[in-house]
Amino acid sequence: MLKNKNILIGVTGGIACYKVCEIISILKREGANVDVIMTKNATEFITPLTLETLSKNKVVFDMFKEKEYVEVEHVSLAQKADLILVVPATANIIGKVANGIADDMLSTTIMATPNPVVFAPAMNNAMFTNPIVQDNMKKLRKYGYEFINPIEGNLACGYKAIGKLAKKETIIDYVKQLFENKNLTLSRKRENHNEI
Repeated sequence: MLKNKNILIGVTGGIACYKVCEIISILKREGANVDVIMTKNATEFITPLTLETLSKNKVVFDMFKEKEYVEVEHVSLAQKADLILVVPATANIIGKVANGIADDMLSTTIMATPNPVVFAPAMNNAMFTNPIVQDNMKKLRKYGYEFINPIEGNLACGYKAIGKLAKKETIIDYVKQLFENKNLTLSRKRENHNEI
């Protein structure tokens, strides 16, 4: 199902970002090629070296780092990816994309891809239920972006509520289903963008 698929994982700076390690490992076992972009905040929680070791590819995290070759990196990654999966997706990255802000490698790459983008949010319950965050998610859904909703569980803030990252099995199954229905997903996204 995922053999030879190019999946770009976007990792943002939330406490749940350590869980992406197992997701990358599963995708690799399924035969996918996995590239990773980390935000600067994500590197405070987990090292790029860890994700390079798991993905077997160079991890991109610095938009202005000197390149070994001449290439517009965010464009090449955007074109290569069959799917972009942002996990965990913070309120920050959701807000950036919803409002057309492209000020780092991940947000810029998301803006440049014509292919499906899936956000798997994980954050404090008060943040997730904030009307601004919910409006941003609604706006992105309108344009064909997809979401794997968080679940109820014990959060880093110390209480049980909705905001915990979806289970890895749920995320992997969602990705597989997207590839099964890829043409439908792409046509829906293009149709929504034509409404602009």
